[in-house]
Amino acid sequence: MPDQTVAEEHIVGPSSASDDVLRLEHIAKRFGPITALRDLNLHLRKGEVLGLLGDNGAGKSTLVKIVCGFHKQDQGSMWLKGESYAPRSVDDARLHGVDTVYQDLALVDQLSAYQNLFLRREQTLKPLPFLSNRAMRRQAREALDQIGITIPRLDLPVARLSGGQRQAIAVARAVRDQADVLLLDEPLAAMGAKEGAMILDLIQRLKDEGRMSMIMILHNYTHVFQACDRVSLIQDGVIALDKETSRTSVEELNEIVVEEYRRARLAAAGNGAGADAAR
Repeated sequence: MPDQTVAEEHIVGPSSASDDVLRLEHIAKRFGPITALRDLNLHLRKGEVLGLLGDNGAGKSTLVKIVCGFHKQDQGSMWLKGESYAPRSVDDARLHGVDTVYQDLALVDQLSAYQNLFLRREQTLKPLPFLSNRAMRRQAREALDQIGITIPRLDLPVARLSGGQRQAIAVARAVRDQADVLLLDEPLAAMGAKEGAMILDLIQRLKDEGRMSMIMILHNYTHVFQACDRVSLIQDGVIALDKETSRTSVEELNEIVVEEYRRARLAAAGNGAGADAAR
């Protein structure tokens, strides 16, 4: 439960749907004196794309790292496909069907596209301990074709590929692993319009299939309304808004953000006045 509150703030409480694939209730996480998450409640339905918005330091990345098993929450509970979910590590979360595409993509620039797609998932020529490069190239081509991505040469180092192609390889890796929940940490960051459109098209194709559920950290409201079914806004470690994109607007999101800044200014002014009075 929250250990502190902010005047006039709105905290979205626990909620659920009959087809939820992931549910979080009362999640809190602290790093020493810093409280990253206070009382966070979130749910994700099967086949849904949830846009996660929030200012820098609001707690978005901390939330993703808890869900993917990189961090352990201090308080709160998680459920995955109706069962209690407490991943011991990133690999354990992946075994449970939760995978993550980070902003830095976790690709090795010197390795080829197919080698990155099979990174830490390499296939060997059993019983000999040699890599089965031919099989991995063939399966890599099939995986990319499945999601509609064209990369002419799979043997090129990924450092020579575009940002959109690199992002597609990271997503294809999760799709090939048959993830049920895919976490995307700012998938469109530092991309041009053409590359961003390619990734949005890829996300739309995955959404149309209806098998994979996605949480996307985004900053561009246009992308939110283009790609997401629902939007959750994190402010100061809690969910301050949770709505279907069809029931909200850019104006409403902006109004909530402006109100947060207003409260922060008032709190700062109050603390300053208190410090002056104590002198």
